[in-house]
Amino acid sequence: MARPRTSWAWVPTLYFAEGLPYVLVVTVSSIMFKQLGVSVGDIALYTSMLTLPWVIKPFWSPFVDLVKTKRWWLLLTQLILGAGLAGVALTINTTNFFRWTLAIMWLLAFSSATHDISIDGFYMLGLDEGEQSMFVGIRNTAYRIAMIAGQGGLLILVGFFEKTFGRTAFAWSLGFLIAGGLMILLWLYHSYILPRPVADCNTGVSGQNIMKEFGLTFLSYFRKPDIIPALLFILLFRFPEAQITKIAPLFLIDDAASGGLALTTGQIGFAQGTLGVIGLLTGGILGGITLSRFGLKKCIWYMVAAISVPDLVYVYLSWFPTQDLPLVSSCIFIEQLGYGFGFTAYTLFLMYFARGDHQTSHYAISTGIMALGMMLPGMISGWLQEHMGYRWFFVWIIACCTVTCIVSALIKYEPDFGKKQ
Repeated sequence: MARPRTSWAWVPTLYFAEGLPYVLVVTVSSIMFKQLGVSVGDIALYTSMLTLPWVIKPFWSPFVDLVKTKRWWLLLTQLILGAGLAGVALTINTTNFFRWTLAIMWLLAFSSATHDISIDGFYMLGLDEGEQSMFVGIRNTAYRIAMIAGQGGLLILVGFFEKTFGRTAFAWSLGFLIAGGLMILLWLYHSYILPRPVADCNTGVSGQNIMKEFGLTFLSYFRKPDIIPALLFILLFRFPEAQITKIAPLFLIDDAASGGLALTTGQIGFAQGTLGVIGLLTGGILGGITLSRFGLKKCIWYMVAAISVPDLVYVYLSWFPTQDLPLVSSCIFIEQLGYGFGFTAYTLFLMYFARGDHQTSHYAISTGIMALGMMLPGMISGWLQEHMGYRWFFVWIIACCTVTCIVSALIKYEPDFGKKQ
């Protein structure tokens, strides 16, 4: 069992390593492809499809339990992630860069999803129950820092390279090469520092029995009471956000003739990747405090409003475009603050619905459905934007907020759930 002092040496870095490849594949890749001339429709479609491994990861998680150890899996996937990010850097300047880069992104996505499974399993094996509770906030903070590093720091760095060398593709190659090098350093560090928990070993259970148990667990999830309204809520609560997440970065970077704000890479890194993530983190903290004090029932509609109303900032920015960085940054901060605050209600409901037998597996299934709810709307968002333009697309997003309201009215839960007793 790892001692507390040792745990401080690996828990934060492990969850930083979990967050970095995810944000690069799902978010940063969209900005890169836009700067390299790929259409909005193709970007939204293909980068949304990259979230598929996180949708289906519950289906192969039993094999991570069955084969080798969690430590072995996370070190293997970290090495693959480092090599894959370097591979992206090497293919950006090729003739068919979109095809080759996207192929490597698929490898990164599957590796990152497997990486997530192994890290969460190792966390529970490497720490006792008291340490697990103590490090929850630390691991979440480390994950958010990785988002700032990827969406903020890396974009600012790429923007600097663009100004220095005057070549966009070369700047992105350098950025991904640095990210790959960082993952390799984390792999080397974790190879040395990670403990070897006694419980982290092969289960000795046959693959046939594991798949049988998984099948029964999966069926029991869909036999839960009130499954239909719960599924609708998990799938559709973030229906507007699933679309805006894909289009907002492209709107910020697109030229004025296309209706965008024409911000530089560095400006986007500061506005969305740094201040935006700080707003998201702050909203999440405030949401958690509010829910623990009042419970889900008293807070749900305030949180629905918080995740919906701030989307109006994009309506404002698209109809009254500006390059005033403080104003744009403030709008993004407000939108992300509201999203972070409202998202806590969604997370709490996932925990509520997973209660009972097979809680861990049921929560994993819910997160897979959650990822599907982000992937499908994201895939069509680019097509919608190309037909509507940015102005009417963001008006459409506000209309979609009615879906969030409807599914929030359908779900059932205990009145005081989430309230600290």
